[in-house]
Amino acid sequence: SEKAWHHRKSYIESWWRPNITNGYLLLDVPPKGDLLPWSSNSPPYRISDDVPKLVNETKHVDATVLRLVHGIMEVFREGHEGVRWLVMGDDDSIFFVDNMVDILAHYDHTKYYYFGGHSEFILSNYWYSFNQGFGGAGFILSYPLAKALARDMMSCLKRYAYLNAADRTTMTCIADIGVNLSPLQGIHQIDLRGDLSGFLSSHPKSLLMSLHHFDMVDPIFPFMDRAQSIFHLQNAAKYDQSRMLQQTICHHRSKSWTFSVSWGYSVHIYEKIMPRSWIQRPIETFKPWQNSPNPPRYMFDVRSTSRDPCEAPHIFFFKSVEKTPKNEIVTTYSRAWPRGIGNCSFTGNYSAEYVSEIHVYSPSTKRIQIDRCECCDIVHKDGSNKAEIKYRECKEDEIIA
Repeated sequence: SEKAWHHRKSYIESWWRPNITNGYLLLDVPPKGDLLPWSSNSPPYRISDDVPKLVNETKHVDATVLRLVHGIMEVFREGHEGVRWLVMGDDDSIFFVDNMVDILAHYDHTKYYYFGGHSEFILSNYWYSFNQGFGGAGFILSYPLAKALARDMMSCLKRYAYLNAADRTTMTCIADIGVNLSPLQGIHQIDLRGDLSGFLSSHPKSLLMSLHHFDMVDPIFPFMDRAQSIFHLQNAAKYDQSRMLQQTICHHRSKSWTFSVSWGYSVHIYEKIMPRSWIQRPIETFKPWQNSPNPPRYMFDVRSTSRDPCEAPHIFFFKSVEKTPKNEIVTTYSRAWPRGIGNCSFTGNYSAEYVSEIHVYSPSTKRIQIDRCECCDIVHKDGSNKAEIKYRECKEDEIIA
């Protein structure tokens, strides 16, 4: 909406590339006030078709639902030459377009494909459908499917004029064409609330494509607002989208420390050797989308926050990124705050409290085929407040435990 765009445009401008990215912002009414003159860093806009007229023609029960679904046809009819895929998403989302392109390159765009993501909140999938792509985070249609959907748009809106959910309507119209959802793990609806750090620090082993609902969660970096946080995250993405949030785990055996890196976002140090099977489960720093008295609440495993010094991590957040003369990428992470709960006595009292900065060295080459995670080595001198982590491919017989 024009009203929301005043504070949401920074979300889109963080990843939009003027004169490179092809697309449009669909506004409900013409822009005014501080939106004029229109920013060259924003997508070009279009005004949605006459919604009252369309409601009258289709007898639809929900004007907003009709506008959202009809927007698919409005974008399709713009007719850029050579278009292979059409992506729809919300204005409080960020997208990682390079990763999208690399994933979609594995599929035949002349076939019928409907890609999207589930909700993280299990009841949302139950209430709406486990077969729909939740549209805020973005769903992707191959060109032939978008063409077929655009052709049937008005008929479908009349058939399902009683549906009051846009994503469910889109799924239903697509199902009538004979196509079903192909879920992708890197598309994140973020039907979560509060502190998202636990989720972002344990991303599934798949390329990150989108993050939605930034208005509904806390800023993802400490001491920054939401807009600053998103631009900060995109600073890392400019160097290597393929590793964004990818979790890499390694051990410093002499001190019994475990390092968990979420590339471009955070590093955790545990004062105990922890297996990857445990660390890959997100810490439940966040809350569910809605109150749910009994589990399961999420579509993934979680572990509870802990005050046990052997289980609670020291937390470091992304600070900066640069390329080295050796053509490596080095990301730097600084301690967020003192952990302040004592040492893990179980493993010999090797405190990591004095470590304040971590440098992570990774190859500059993309890593698109993720059949196995990367491994890493720790370089740390006794008493130093800095540690280095160097990425490498895992050895054939290497076990991360």
